[in-house]
Amino acid sequence: MPGPLNGIRVVDVTTNISGPSLTMILADLGAEIIKIERPDIGDDSRGMGPFWEGEGVYFLHINRNKQSIVIDLKKESGREIVYELVKTADVFVENFRYQKAEKMGLGYERLKQLNPSLVYCSLSAYGQNGPLCDRPGYDAIAQADSGIIGINGAEGAEIARVPVSVLDQGSAMWGAIGVISALFHKQKTGEGQLVTTSLYETGVFWVGYHMLSWLATGVEPKKNGAGHTAFAPYGAFQANDAPVIIGISNNSLFKRLCKVLNKEEWVEDPRYKNNPERVQNRENLRVAIENILQAKPADEWVQLIADAGVPSSKVKKISEVVQDQQAESIEMWTDVPHATIQNFKLPRLPFELCTSPVAIHQAPPKLGEHSKEILEKLGYQQEKIEQFLHDGTIQMDNRKVESPN
Repeated sequence: MPGPLNGIRVVDVTTNISGPSLTMILADLGAEIIKIERPDIGDDSRGMGPFWEGEGVYFLHINRNKQSIVIDLKKESGREIVYELVKTADVFVENFRYQKAEKMGLGYERLKQLNPSLVYCSLSAYGQNGPLCDRPGYDAIAQADSGIIGINGAEGAEIARVPVSVLDQGSAMWGAIGVISALFHKQKTGEGQLVTTSLYETGVFWVGYHMLSWLATGVEPKKNGAGHTAFAPYGAFQANDAPVIIGISNNSLFKRLCKVLNKEEWVEDPRYKNNPERVQNRENLRVAIENILQAKPADEWVQLIADAGVPSSKVKKISEVVQDQQAESIEMWTDVPHATIQNFKLPRLPFELCTSPVAIHQAPPKLGEHSKEILEKLGYQQEKIEQFLHDGTIQMDNRKVESPN
């Protein structure tokens, strides 16, 4: 069965993590993605190691289900090819710095003239307005500006960013939701529109609870490590061989935990009777729980606590997650044939549709792998394609054809 976005054509001029993550979502949903890359270098993420048989793992992760065409956008002839693609497209996605698309002749107003029903998505660092809108920004920079790094980690510990591209891929999610919403509007009205999102907006939205907490109390949120500002006991507790994460959000769960720990008297202890008191005395409670957990290894405690219906897990290494039976049971991994990598597999999107499936059906493309095929479908003749190759407008299969002159 085709995916829900089958028949939707997306022209993708994005690079790095955020934009390609957005178009990966659309691709897995069935859209046709025509990925335009720079000559010689391609998407910046191609050079982000470590490398697997010469391929950057960042690129491999977020560029499946796409076609790659290499076009020199500095050349007028290259931009003309993009214009021809836009005329046939439903969606255009860019993540250039502020106003760069406009300077290149690829801004919304210009492309809207070519295709009034086009859904144009701009994914930036800081948004389209304000004193920071023209600044460059990567995930860690936006984590700092949105307050995420300021509350991440444990009190007194070294400054640390969230060690995944949480704002790159988070803004990709919001951008994809925006694009799909705009396509739904287009289906009803025939109108295209501009969709904008940014890493900064995503970060500010995700610290919303902490901002409201400050507005309500005037107290600056503190770092809590693996803990939680609003609940206790909640966070990491050391067993005799590894940390255990326990999450208690109400009195019923606390009562169950107390029974597992053979400390049922805590239920009526005035220090721990209700959540506000537990939060106030969280450090005493943490020490008391850890003293008990020292008696057994983490796996045993997790099983006992989970059997009692209390959320709990051992802190797992990435290598353990890759081989985890739960991930295998819900088929999080998809085996994907690859020209140079044996036993290549990728994690699927974290949702499923029962009728119009989300699927990974094609490995990430080689640089310029589909240049000729895309141009032929646009109606370009072989002679013109050869001309583009020789004058450097396009490249194919990562090989630059030198001009005979």
